[in-house]
Amino acid sequence: MKFDAITRLFKPTKAKDIDDVEVKSASQLAISMRRLRRHTLARISVIILGIMYFSAIFADFISPYPYDMQNKRKSYHPPTPIHFFSPEGFSLRPFVYEYKIEIDKETYARRYVPNKEKKHHIYLFTKGGKHKLLGFISTDRHLFGLKSKRARIYLLGSDIHGRDIFSRILYGGRVSLSIGLVGVAITFTIGLIMGGISGYFGGIVDNIMMRLSEMIMMIPGFYLLLALRAAFPLSMSSVEVFLMIIVILSFISWAGLARVIRGLVLSIRQREYVQSALALGAGNLRVIALHILPNTFSYAIVSASLSIPGYILGESGLSLLGLGIREPQASWGNMLNTAINASAVRQYPWILIPGFVIFIAIMAFNFLGDGLRDAFDPHGLVQ
Repeated sequence: MKFDAITRLFKPTKAKDIDDVEVKSASQLAISMRRLRRHTLARISVIILGIMYFSAIFADFISPYPYDMQNKRKSYHPPTPIHFFSPEGFSLRPFVYEYKIEIDKETYARRYVPNKEKKHHIYLFTKGGKHKLLGFISTDRHLFGLKSKRARIYLLGSDIHGRDIFSRILYGGRVSLSIGLVGVAITFTIGLIMGGISGYFGGIVDNIMMRLSEMIMMIPGFYLLLALRAAFPLSMSSVEVFLMIIVILSFISWAGLARVIRGLVLSIRQREYVQSALALGAGNLRVIALHILPNTFSYAIVSASLSIPGYILGESGLSLLGLGIREPQASWGNMLNTAINASAVRQYPWILIPGFVIFIAIMAFNFLGDGLRDAFDPHGLVQ
């Protein structure tokens, strides 16, 4: 029996048996996506960022109040806990207690105390302020809210003007998250074009572009933003400031990418398929656009995901200092403006919540970038 098993093991395979074997091939993209799916932190980051962008897009619907809705009587209102149990027993519908203001007789400090005699149930798809969903669907429905117009639900507390921090975080995400995507799109378009042309043509073109990139890399980006913002009038609208930040950050950020793309192009242009395309009469622009630059996209994608946090921090830093997006428009940076006061942070710690949101977004982009680097950049070009 053992002899028969050994004989079958070394028995020549017939041609028809070889033909019956199913051979599966995988593209480089499929292999990279398989690596990315195995990266746990990258998967979690995609989910977190997906929730953030979804919440920012549908902020008008998800938020219970407009970002600029003030209530001076609810200044620095603490976060409102959601309850299911009351002295009367369990309630299937969640509710919140109304808060009343009491003055401490010793310190004369104002504090909020729940009034358990007044509770307000939370309803889904309640009527509220009118808004345009996705910019063109007019509606007055919100995801959740209270039926009483005088009552307020502050899931994450309120700021000095009595504005809902939860609603402002959702609206602020539109600015802080979009500035990274738009800025990176502009930066990498410029970087790919400049680096591709420089590496392909070489010579004097290469020298001029590389010297230009070195000059730009010498400019300290954040201080340039501060200087230019101080030079412009403070009466600029939030849209104008938003565009200014994007243009300046994009202008000073493309040089590093262009230098790396140049190095990649210098290597790729010597390969056989590029030389074959040139021998067949393909033009220079066609060769660059169809045969060279697409082979640099894996590096560009990884580098882009790692560059977005810089744009978010740049906008947040300017807005924190009062030089970026201005009130009453919401951004994560200007929401932290009151947190500069240490005594305010001690008394009202919930005003730091936008800072934690920035931290989570930055870490999510970094972990996603690490996952993309492991999947698309196995040679470790991106540091």
